[in-house]
Amino acid sequence: MALVGAGVIGTHHGQVISQLADRLELAAVADLDLGRAQRLADEHGGRPFASLTDALADVDVDIVVVCTPTGRHGEVAIEALAAGKHVIVEKPAEITVGRTDEMIEAQQKAGTLVTVISQHRFDRATEVTLAAIDRGELGRLTSGIASIDWWRGQSYYDSGDWRGTWELDGGGALMNQGVHTVDLLVAAMGRPVEVFAYTGTLAHERIEVEDVAVGVVRFDSGALGVLHATTAAYPGLSARLQVHGDRGSAVIDNDELAFFHATPAGSEPEDKLMGTTQATSGGSAATASSNPGQLSDAHRLQYLNFLGALDGTQQLRVDLETNRQSIAVITGVYESARTGRPVSLR
Repeated sequence: MALVGAGVIGTHHGQVISQLADRLELAAVADLDLGRAQRLADEHGGRPFASLTDALADVDVDIVVVCTPTGRHGEVAIEALAAGKHVIVEKPAEITVGRTDEMIEAQQKAGTLVTVISQHRFDRATEVTLAAIDRGELGRLTSGIASIDWWRGQSYYDSGDWRGTWELDGGGALMNQGVHTVDLLVAAMGRPVEVFAYTGTLAHERIEVEDVAVGVVRFDSGALGVLHATTAAYPGLSARLQVHGDRGSAVIDNDELAFFHATPAGSEPEDKLMGTTQATSGGSAATASSNPGQLSDAHRLQYLNFLGALDGTQQLRVDLETNRQSIAVITGVYESARTGRPVSLR
């Protein structure tokens, strides 16, 4: 494997690769900062290079992992695909739908596999919720809420020239911190068709992008969704997904299944004057609790799914097309906030 981008996220991928040393070997680490590449290589293996081009000219690899700033994902991934490599790319795949489409076209020409890191799809809480939806246990889905109430101090944005820029970050709280929860909302609710939104930069200086975004999404089923993402919520709360249907609801909070209720088959939903705080009831109650060990293992599970897809034993669960829908929602939010009008995603 070759890993491109030896920053914080690249280092995390290095750790995952080391955990899978029986199946993977890191042969090259590429970063514009050769010292940083050397440090990651010293810890997790491989040789340091200044670019993917240099690495591919000197080392034979099958898989390239892309952990550069978001606005550089496409060019690195396309170079790897043109060389016939399989690709693992950090979220989001790119900063626009158009650039994502270029990656899809390059993949189709190469005939290789690409997965986009969406590790929260592999959390136990997510798997339980999506399985219940697939079985119809929540009934007709009516609404969903994706909320990311985080705090990032000014030092976070000042830590790199690319942070908080449209060119390389592609957006702010929604594109970077909120993309995983948007991905889960789309996974649960289905195809998004329209979005309307507002954004603002209210608690940070010297950034081009938003630190607050709110929006509403309409899905092709008729269901509605609410988006809220911020890095201006001191001291920082959790990421939260709520999915509601006419027979049940699920709430995932901080990667754990905080609430689950599904009306058992053959029963009718009861009228309630107040909400319930019951953690699990009916439906998949027996399997609804989250295993903290599994939750912390989500990156490794996605890597294993990718390897399973390569050897034909599993179906790839997250591809470029999957991530494209989330990018369409997020860029639609930005367009709507800029124009003051709803944006069609069809």
